[in-house]
Amino acid sequence: MNWIGLGVIAAVLLLVYVLLQPKSVTRTTTPTGSVQYTAAAGGPMFGSCPVLPADNVWNTRIDKLPRAPLSQSYIDSIGPLHSVHPDFGTSDISGIPVTPIPAGTVGQTVTFDYAEESDNVPYPIPADPRIEGGLQGMGDRHILLVDESRCVLYEIFAAQRKGDGWKAGSGIVVDMTSNALRPEHKTSADAAGLPILPGLVRYDELSTGEIRHAIRFTLPQTQAAYVWPARHVASKLVSTNYAPLGQRFRLRSSFDVQRLPPQARVIATALKQYGMILADNGGALYLSGVPDSRWSDDDLHKLSQIKAEDFEAVDESALRLLPDSGRVNPGGFTR
Repeated sequence: MNWIGLGVIAAVLLLVYVLLQPKSVTRTTTPTGSVQYTAAAGGPMFGSCPVLPADNVWNTRIDKLPRAPLSQSYIDSIGPLHSVHPDFGTSDISGIPVTPIPAGTVGQTVTFDYAEESDNVPYPIPADPRIEGGLQGMGDRHILLVDESRCVLYEIFAAQRKGDGWKAGSGIVVDMTSNALRPEHKTSADAAGLPILPGLVRYDELSTGEIRHAIRFTLPQTQAAYVWPARHVASKLVSTNYAPLGQRFRLRSSFDVQRLPPQARVIATALKQYGMILADNGGALYLSGVPDSRWSDDDLHKLSQIKAEDFEAVDESALRLLPDSGRVNPGGFTR
């Protein structure tokens, strides 16, 4: 056998070896001493479906990323002493519910106010879907549906029954196994053009002792700009003192989470490790989650001990690999 043949065999064996290696967190030290990170294989799940790939920006730790240059300006615009508010709890109308789609559910036509920015396909809405705020609610009235057989997420904003069908503000369909972002400048069921489910606090994951993703949150005033991974704006405020949609914040490492009760402590730890992503205009420092009778409302209310001044904005630009993808750069400095 000649050297060329041996080289081909060696290359094939090397490729097989690489493909068979388990995907896990790896660290390598660069000449400058920074740490490089590859996302862990196991990301958040909803039933048998991934809530976006493990290497998606939502599912990536940011506790070692640099502080954003305008961090203090953002905190000042919020109000340094403003408290965190968990916008979910034990009540069915407190939070954003998520409904697994029953087998055999037929797709329905939804008429959208922002049809040009929505995914205009049939939405498999069950006969009695859970709606944010309840059937008579006057808020954002989100409907979140998961087709676990195909790992497809449907999200609808401002959903209202209209005769035998539905009317809504906007809606999107998300492949839960994909890192693809919305087209640029297009909204979703959320102002920032991001999916909602990846940022919701869910009791099932908290009960494992950890939350492994960033948390969705809102502010009453946002900048008329967005940063990756956001795709859309919802403001006319041009001052850079306000945080843009998509901006990520984290709880400062100096904050003592041990002073919080168990459920609040897990959430606060996630805010340190994964942070929170500004996704919409709304209440100041409102964290989004799924209503569940197993929550301890008393525990959750203790999150109000966390103030805006306990956070800092994060510069996660090094994580961006491609502008239209939520996949993180394996060489991005994260921890």
